[in-house]
This record gives sequence, structure tokens and C-alpha cells, in this order.
Amino acid sequence: MAGQRGFLRDQLEEAGGACREGWQVLRRRGPDRVQFWFIALLVGIASGMVTLAFRKGIEQLQILVYTTHDVHLHSIAETLPWYWLLAVPVIGGLIVGQILHRFTPDGRVRSVADVIEGAALKEGRVEMREGLASAAASLVTLSTGGSTGREGPVVHLAGTISSWVSRRLRADGMTGRDLLGCAVAAAVSASFNAPIAGALFALEVVLRHFAVHAFAPIAIASVAGTVVNRLEYGNVTEFRLPEPGALNFYEELPAFLLLGLVCGLVAVVLMRSIFFAEEVAGRVQGATGMPRWLRPGVSGAMLGLMAIWFPHVIGVGYETTAAALTGQLTLGAAVVFALVKAAAVSVTFAGRMGGGVFSPSLMMGALTGLAFGHIATAVFPDISGSEGVYALAGTGAVAAAVLGAPISTTLIVFELTGDWQVGIAVMTSVSLSSALASRMVARSFFLTQLERRGISLADGPQRYILAMFRVSAVMRPIESPTAAPRAALEELLGAGIAIDQSETLHRAMPLFDQGDTAILPVIRADGAGEPEIVGALHHLDALKAYSRALAATAAEEHS
Repeated sequence: MAGQRGFLRDQLEEAGGACREGWQVLRRRGPDRVQFWFIALLVGIASGMVTLAFRKGIEQLQILVYTTHDVHLHSIAETLPWYWLLAVPVIGGLIVGQILHRFTPDGRVRSVADVIEGAALKEGRVEMREGLASAAASLVTLSTGGSTGREGPVVHLAGTISSWVSRRLRADGMTGRDLLGCAVAAAVSASFNAPIAGALFALEVVLRHFAVHAFAPIAIASVAGTVVNRLEYGNVTEFRLPEPGALNFYEELPAFLLLGLVCGLVAVVLMRSIFFAEEVAGRVQGATGMPRWLRPGVSGAMLGLMAIWFPHVIGVGYETTAAALTGQLTLGAAVVFALVKAAAVSVTFAGRMGGGVFSPSLMMGALTGLAFGHIATAVFPDISGSEGVYALAGTGAVAAAVLGAPISTTLIVFELTGDWQVGIAVMTSVSLSSALASRMVARSFFLTQLERRGISLADGPQRYILAMFRVSAVMRPIESPTAAPRAALEELLGAGIAIDQSETLHRAMPLFDQGDTAILPVIRADGAGEPEIVGALHHLDALKAYSRALAATAAEEHS
């Protein structure tokens, strides 16, 4: 009995000690955490408001040029004169070209890929001037016939808000990334009325980790963005299904596995079509000497010609997506619309007109799933459910493969439709489509975009961290007593082994192995004369910097 009382006393003392320690932590760090959560709330509200303003701006401009907004855009477009359908995208493209030419150094629209780059390599910051110009260009694009989505522009636009706050607060990298995640979560939530998916999208796609310290502020911001949306639009879903889908689990599961593989291939075709169209457009521009401000106008003309016969390619495409989810399209129409939509999206991206890829992937997925459902229900009528269930599963499968976000995409499909009864079908298709597509591209559309720019993030921080360090920041100056002897450095330079001070460790590390040396001469070349040796980069110093950065990244991702 005495032993039991002693054990109980020890347990109570241990619990009391834990409570006292927790109180001390709360006293020391609690106010800072609460302050940060308040900042996250403000960032979420601001991001939600600019997202709402962006959406309302698109609606008002669409009403101005097409007499209606996206919910009924395709139906109304069929009644408009052909010359109007042709002229509006051309005018929009010319306006976009002027905006990007004047306010961006490369004439390129900033989007989700740039936000991911900012989170990984720029301490959670994105470009301000270019981001605002990109938002304006995307607003014009989506209002005048561009066949893309609104999530990419609002994600980057929200990122400019968090970047401004980070600069004002002089936030470190970890805090800057958390604020960026808050802004992204709020933007996605406000755009689609999807708070759960918004938070997970920020963690899964932008920050690319699920650290506990980031979850609370991101969740707060995501809810704030949703409240902003619901104050304007109410608690409604983007798409309404006629009835909950029926699923014969055991019998139909193989069909959804096959649908996942089909959707994975469709996603890869969509992504590669966009990249191919961009390459072709770049070559044509270079060969013809076309000014870069004219490139969006040429794409606008191509979109206008397509819209004369297929008006459903105009805009975000929610009307056609809703028609596919409710089974209102025939097999032939679904296949043709999917092919034309893929072409229209590729043309829009090739012209650098702006917009995102998420909404087009939703539409492509719905059309693919509907076409698959028509075939499945015709071949196996006794065991197959409705075509709408396949369309819903296809929506998530293609979008997840394109975004490289199986978790958040699965949830956003649920939140967009309000149908939680077919979760097993969506999850099954999403898993296989993501697994297949990630092996045929660099993980996702966004990471492949960065890979094509020479920014390798798909393989994780162990690869891209080296690109964060400039050689000039790690080298030992030539006048330092710990630097290598000048004679040794000059000998290596004479052998063609050297690194410019403006390069990164990503370029320097392979040179150590190629030259079989522990030091590299660091040079400054002005192009006018012989390169000047300004320092020495030691292999050990580079490895130390790399090791410290890896440790800091691991600590952030597991905190």
C-alpha cells in the first residue's frame, strides 16, 4: 500500500513539474506566439480581401465584355457575334502584353511556381512590382477569354502581401515562410470556399512540409480567408451535384484504379502540351523578331478563332466543369471539349497571358472522368454507378497530378462539390494518377516549370540548398591569412579551374571533384581583361555551410 502511495506521489510531482514548466514556457513565449497568430489573422484577412476583389474584378469585366460572368459565360458566348468572340481576346492580349512589357524585366507572368521558389530560396519573399503587374495581366486575361484559372494569380498576389509584411517586420526565413503560407492558404480558401484544402495546399505545395509550428497560423489565416468569401457568397459550394453518388465499392474499385492511370496520362499530356507550346512560341518569337509585347496578342487571336467554334474554352470554365460533373455532356462532346480545352490552355500559356493551371485541370479531369464513366457504365451497366461519380473522381485525379498535391486536391474536390460520399473513389484515382504523373515529370507542373528555369527543387533541400549560398559569402578573401597561397590559386586558374564570385555553391561543388582539389580560386571577371583572383573557396567551408543549412531546414520542418 505504501508503495502505491509513493508511486502516486511521484506521478503527481512529475505532473506538477510539467505544469510549472509549461506555465513558464507560456509566460516566456506565449505572447510572441499570440502576436504572430494575430499577424497571421491580419494577413489572412488581407489576402482574402484581395482574392475577393480579384474575383469580383473578373466578374465585372466579363459582364462588361461578354454581358455575363463565368457561371453562364459559355452559354451566352454562343449567342455573341463571331467577330466579338475574335476581337475580345486579341484586345485583351495586347493589353496584357503592354502591362508585362512595361513592368516586368522578362515579360513573364508570376504565379505559383514563383511562390514556391520564394519559399525555398528567398526566405518567403516574392517579387512585389512584378507580382502586381502579373495580377493585373491575369485579371485582363481571365476577363477577355484567356483559358486559365484564377488560383495562380491570387496565390502570388497574396504572396506580395506577406512579403511586404515580412520586410516590414524584418522577419527571418522561417517566419517569412510561415507568413507566406498564411497568405497562400487564405487566398486558396477565399477563392474556392475551401478552408481545409487551403491550409493543406499551403503546407503541401508551397512550404512542402507539415511542421507543427506552421499549422496553427496557417489554419487561422485559411479560416479568415474563408470567412471573407462567405460574407460575400455565403456557405455555398462552387459545383452542385444532383444527388450523392452511388459506389459499389468492391465491384467498381478496379475501374477507379484504371481511371487514375488514365487521368495521370491526361495530366502529363496537358503539362507537356503547355511546355511544348511555350517552346514553339519562344522559337517563333526569336525567328521572326516579334516584340514580346505582341506575343500575348497573337495568342489572343488564336484563342478567339477557337472560341468561334468552341466558346466553352473562354474563361475559367466552371460552366462546362459543372455540366460534366452532372453528366449533361455526351461521350463525344466530353472528348472533343477536353482536346480543345487542352489546346486553348496551351495557347494561353504560350502567349504568357497569365492565369493558373488548377481550374483548367479541374475541367480536364471532369471531362476525362465523364468520358470514362460513359464507357464504364455502357460496358458494365449492372455494376457501374453514375457517370457523375467518375467525373468527380477524374476531377481530383487530373488536378492532383498537375499540382503534385494529392492530399489537398482530394479535399478541395470534396469542398468544391460538398459530396463526401464518394471519397474512396476520389482517393483511389488520385493516388494512382499522382504516382504515375510524378514519374513522368518533375513531380508537378510547378516544379517542372522551375526545373526548366534551372531551379531544381523537386529532389528536396539536399539539392537546392547549395543554390542559396553565393560563393562570395563563403569564400576566404585573398588578403585573409587563412586563405590559400596566391601561387597555388594562380596555378589552378591557369589550369582552368576557378569559380566566379557571383556563382553559387551549387555550381562550385562539382568543380572540387572535377579538379581533384580542396580549394578553388574565386575570381572577379569584368569581361575587359584578365580575371582577378579575389579569394579562395575551401571545400571544407562549403561543406560546413551546407551542413548547417541542412540542419536548420530539418529543424524547421520538424518543429
